[in-house]
Amino acid sequence: MSLYSALMASVSGMNAQSNTLSTISDNIANSNTTGYKEATTQFEDMLNEFSSSEYNAGGVATIVGYNISQQGNPTGTSTPTNMAIEGNGFFVVQSPNGETFLTRDGSFAPAANGDLVNDAGFTLMGYPITSTSGSTTVTALSQLVPVNVPTSGLSAQASTSGTLTGNLPSSAAVDTGTLPSANTAGSTYTDMTQVVAYDNLGNAVTLNVYFTKTGANQWQVDVFNAANAASGGGFPYSSGPITTQTINFSATNGALTSGSPISVAVPNGQTLSLNLSSVTQLASSFGIQNTVNGNAPSSFQSLSISTAGVVSEVYANGTQTPVFQIPLASVPSVDNLTSQAGNVFSANSKSGNISLGLPNSSGFGSVESSNVEASTVDLATQLTNMVVTQNAYEANSKAFQVGSNLLGDLVNLLK
Repeated sequence: MSLYSALMASVSGMNAQSNTLSTISDNIANSNTTGYKEATTQFEDMLNEFSSSEYNAGGVATIVGYNISQQGNPTGTSTPTNMAIEGNGFFVVQSPNGETFLTRDGSFAPAANGDLVNDAGFTLMGYPITSTSGSTTVTALSQLVPVNVPTSGLSAQASTSGTLTGNLPSSAAVDTGTLPSANTAGSTYTDMTQVVAYDNLGNAVTLNVYFTKTGANQWQVDVFNAANAASGGGFPYSSGPITTQTINFSATNGALTSGSPISVAVPNGQTLSLNLSSVTQLASSFGIQNTVNGNAPSSFQSLSISTAGVVSEVYANGTQTPVFQIPLASVPSVDNLTSQAGNVFSANSKSGNISLGLPNSSGFGSVESSNVEASTVDLATQLTNMVVTQNAYEANSKAFQVGSNLLGDLVNLLK
């Protein structure tokens, strides 16, 4: 009977408007929630059987979704570990029970154990950067670990790489004496410079680097620990050279042709790779400058996060040490992600599988430090929608009331 279907359609309409009001209420409540995505209610008709002479109303059903792909405006903060994503991508986070989710809520700050945790209690995941690996290549979710940073303390970095630049005089005579590699009191050399490196504990280690011309366009480089020099300095050292290497130059343009880099085992430290590719042999005076990484112990000062997602520790002496790479994640169909409690999302069959990439790479946005992403909710729109929803609910209730009255009239006819 079509009268009954009219009543059921009105009920479904009131239920649909109730769902709409629920999403509006949720949106208004989360208008200031970091990274919140506006909830929307979509309507679809439920067509019932009908003929040219009779119509049975089917009513309406609702589908609740989230405009996940819509981006909120970045809002500046005073916390350097707060992050917003400018463009595509999500932060990968882990719940307290170890589940992996995606989020745009970048309100991260160091917890008591040093992990970066956002306001909803989810831990940021990333790849550790070591002194030898550099920025880690993004591969799989299973390789992610909590991003852990110091909040205080001292740090020293051992020297692992350095560069020598400058010139060796092409006019220098070939040294026919006893070479420095012999380490005797009578050892001779053409020129010498010093390089300061740091061992594993941050102690400064002075290296004496000798350059001796041994032939046309050929030089021998000998490196000694200055602490082992004879009384008053120089030869003989208490132990032989740390390393000895021959370098060669082009007779045409004076550029280095072989012998770089030089590996130096720093006492109580790491292997120092000295790049000599910028050293020349030209008709000019001797002059060698050097730059070497590493530092003496210094107190932790702050954190720095680049647009490429590299987290670096900043120390009082000005040195910066990269420690973590923050990857970004995405799925083929962002708006089909499943919304979960805590302003996070999980992948499903409709959204597709999660893929990882580096910020600023193809398909992914950049990371903006000292910012968070604002909610995508517009309060004016929500208040307008609330009025429309109220009127629609009242209209459905009126239709139900009329249908109910008609049924009452029909029952009274039987009395």
